[in-house]
Amino acid sequence: MSQHPDNNVANGPTHAVILCHPDPQSFNAVVAQTYCDTVGEFGHQTIVRDLYKMRFDPVLRAEERPSSEAFVAVDDVATELSALERAEVIVFVYPIWFGSPPAMMKGYVERVLGAGFGHRLMRDRSGNSVARGKHLMSISTSGNSFQWLNEQGAWTSLRTVFDGYIANTFSMASNEHLHLANIVEDLSEHNFRSELYRVKDAATKVCARLLEASQAAEQATK
Repeated sequence: MSQHPDNNVANGPTHAVILCHPDPQSFNAVVAQTYCDTVGEFGHQTIVRDLYKMRFDPVLRAEERPSSEAFVAVDDVATELSALERAEVIVFVYPIWFGSPPAMMKGYVERVLGAGFGHRLMRDRSGNSVARGKHLMSISTSGNSFQWLNEQGAWTSLRTVFDGYIANTFSMASNEHLHLANIVEDLSEHNFRSELYRVKDAATKVCARLLEASQAAEQATK
């Protein structure tokens, strides 16, 4: 996958795409690329953070706990915060493993989105989180069917404990999730293209939502 580290050609809104899969040739990598290509067609910018390629450390250190007002993010977290600050949309792309996102994705949420953001700020939904007011778009994959995932309670749990909790805790503007099921090694060409079409459609709708929000904001100032 080409990295799209900083697409500065466009002048539109910025999407920070957080990819979490150990295989650089994975279907998830193609999904991230497809999302970037689609929003680029609308003149939007993309920043891709490939966590495995970056060797991102998901382990929260003792000194990173947001226990004081003097909290200072360490270098790797500060880099991620800088990238996310420029984005209007945060996009998570990952496989569902054992009913939840990979540990590295969870670690990214804890160390980056949660940087300096303690339990009191979470409870009161106060403080200036890097995700505040941004749009959350999640794209997940699984080898099993959506029906099976739902029967196990994994889908409801994921939407409530991960997506919903993150969006509410960090006061995000919206929360959408596209799940691509039955993604297996011998995926047919037809299904491959069909699932990528769903990614394009989801990305297009995100761009449309941003445009509507921008137009509404302009009308409100007149």
